[in-house]
Amino acid sequence: MMTSVDTDLIRVLADPLRLQIVTLLAKETLCTTHLVEETGARQTNLSNHLRVLREAGVVETEPCGRFTYYKVRPDVIDRLAGQFADLAESARTAADNKRACP
Repeated sequence: MMTSVDTDLIRVLADPLRLQIVTLLAKETLCTTHLVEETGARQTNLSNHLRVLREAGVVETEPCGRFTYYKVRPDVIDRLAGQFADLAESARTAADNKRACP
């Protein structure tokens, strides 16, 4: 049973704008122009966040003419969800374990 969670991935998703981007991309594949419209963020700021998400393996790109489309990698989200599910199961089974104080 795995009880550790990918802290690097949590740090990546902890940023509110990055989490908003991932939430939007979970619903549909979008280009930077769409994400600027949806988030209200500046294009340069958005591009920096997309780079972080890409480097972390959360999103992948799909070139389309002069635009780049982004989509979420569901396997990465599944893996993180599974890690949290394992952590919750560990907490359930350990609920009655209490270490004595010295």
